Amino acid sequence: MKHTDIFVTPPSQDYELLDSGDGEKLERFGTHILSRPDPQALWNKNLPKEEWEKADAYFMRDSAGADWNFRKGFSESKWPISFGGLKFWVRPTAFKHVGLFPEQLPNWDWVRKIIEPAAAGKTPEEAPEVLNLFSYTGGATLACAQAGAKVVHIDGSKAAVTWARENGDLSGLSEKPMRWIVEDARAFVEREIRRERRYDGIIMDPPAFGHGPDNELWKIEEHFLGLLENCKKLLKPKPLFFLINGYSAGYSSIAYGNNLLSLVEKYGGSIETGELAIQERSGRLLPAGICARWSAK
Repeated sequence: MKHTDIFVTPPSQDYELLDSGDGEKLERFGTHILSRPDPQALWNKNLPKEEWEKADAYFMRDSAGADWNFRKGFSESKWPISFGGLKFWVRPTAFKHVGLFPEQLPNWDWVRKIIEPAAAGKTPEEAPEVLNLFSYTGGATLACAQAGAKVVHIDGSKAAVTWARENGDLSGLSEKPMRWIVEDARAFVEREIRRERRYDGIIMDPPAFGHGPDNELWKIEEHFLGLLENCKKLLKPKPLFFLINGYSAGYSSIAYGNNLLSLVEKYGGSIETGELAIQERSGRLLPAGICARWSAK
């Protein structure tokens, strides 16, 4: 198992990490600049206060609650950007997220490189099949579909699934074979096992804590291992990949990688583990999550 890689997202035309520090990050999404908290930014800012004050919106937390504050004259509730060969609606939410997780770009490129040769020359019926769990606004789903896969997109939030479909339409992928399902991830996987459905690739991005559409409780320390073992039952006899992402649960990528060792024993292939990071304008890296990924080659 290969450890401690750093998978970096560099600045691009429509997305750039301008600065970070003092528990905050300053990002440009298209032509608009947003400031929001990031506890990983445990260092000093590079840019002066005047540059940060140019933000179109900033996310604030205080004793009264948490919400976005918008610069006078800024009235856009959402706007489109291009990123990673796809298009996304950026929309500031009450949870400080905006619908785009740019640190996932290296993983999108990784699944594309696996899927594209596997899908080459195949009929639509023969295309690789991918299951994406906890899939939120659909970046990985769209990357897989764009590369030629049939994708089942699962999230417990109806609003997130609607947003993902809108991103698919915006990216010109509405005719691709993607199934959009609002359901609890554990319940869906258990039903797929009973149906004897199988997949060539599985992606999972489990939160530390959450609820399904019918208020099903998710705690990663209680439910992750059971879900992971059930997901392994959904793999085809010659699967292509398995990708696990993590953010706020406090675990190491090595812990996730250890859970993929059984795939090497059964199917061969290799595992990579490491950190996801975003490169800011100065070249400094902002840690943005972890991942462990197994591929058959």
